[in-house]
Amino acid sequence: MSKRDYYDVLGVKKGASADEIKKAYRQKAKELHPDRNQDDPNAESQFKEVNEAYDVLKDAEKKAAYDRFGHAAFEGGMGGAGARRPGGGMGGNADFASAFSDVFDDLFGDFMGGRQGGRQRASRGADLRYNLRVTLEEAHSGLQKTITVPTSVPCGSCKGSGAEGGAEPTTCPTCSGMGKVRATQGFFTVERTCPTCSGLGQIIKNPCKSCGGNGRVQKDRALSVNIPAGVETGTRIRLAGEGEAGMRGGPPGDLYIFIEVEKHKIFERDGVDLHCRVPVSITAAALGGDIEVPTIDGGRSRVKIPSGSQSGRQMRLRSKGMPALRGGGTGDMYIELAVETPVNLTSRQKELLREFEALSEDNNPESKSFFSSVKNFWDSMKG
Repeated sequence: MSKRDYYDVLGVKKGASADEIKKAYRQKAKELHPDRNQDDPNAESQFKEVNEAYDVLKDAEKKAAYDRFGHAAFEGGMGGAGARRPGGGMGGNADFASAFSDVFDDLFGDFMGGRQGGRQRASRGADLRYNLRVTLEEAHSGLQKTITVPTSVPCGSCKGSGAEGGAEPTTCPTCSGMGKVRATQGFFTVERTCPTCSGLGQIIKNPCKSCGGNGRVQKDRALSVNIPAGVETGTRIRLAGEGEAGMRGGPPGDLYIFIEVEKHKIFERDGVDLHCRVPVSITAAALGGDIEVPTIDGGRSRVKIPSGSQSGRQMRLRSKGMPALRGGGTGDMYIELAVETPVNLTSRQKELLREFEALSEDNNPESKSFFSSVKNFWDSMKG
């Protein structure tokens, strides 16, 4: 039976472009794949016919020969699908695998991360992380701090090229600069990273003695960092281009500084507000008076305690808290009173307190109300 015209097999016109031919082949390959047409006994032969047609029409030289001589151009070992190769081997499987590999890349390349598009001469350096601890006072005022970051920097001897004397790398002979090699395994052609150049597409015949051909050396680098006022634990500061140097002259990565604010012995932070727990004596709480409290900026503020103050009472000092990180004012500071019960009393102090207790029947309204409610509760339980 005579062979069908290859253009008719793919469903395209004779003057179709390479993109049109490839698009038609993709559609036909998916449509006629044997796995999708297990009930059709002709699917496999039609699928092979489509691959044979594409193997010829995708190649510019084969296509030109076919356009001029038709199927006769590939008779007698001239290189068509199924034609015998020099040395007696059949080339059909390899040609089919190669043809299908192109479509496999197009169909699944984006999903798997995309084709690399050839060699990877230069690659971006890695991002670095630096954890920086600051005090609450430093977070309040902001500061300029010098940090030392261990990182990779371009080699000064080869200027980042990896070759001795800064010479240019040469094209890898194994992969011809593609960074990948192909191996046919049955139905598919599998691409692997080139073992000679590790995917870079280039090799260095005379590696730099200082960096061993990497183009980078390890070095501690001192950086001056501006820590803005208002930072808190978890704040991240990005320094573009201050990360690890790129491979073979590639762009550097970034440096990310993560802030951790240390706990303070006096103040407790809540966003932009500060809380300070201040102990006061029973006498000061009962009689009232003025106390002096510290502020985060190192200053002092006088606070008036109303007479009869109880533990837990709060008083606010406006704008004595933390500044907002990106502007927007300053928080407040809250003073919380903690009425302190005296300890280690002398005999005379105990005597005075008992005398005071005897005279204080009407001075403790909360206690009087509570125990009155307790008495009513017990009476109701008896009833």
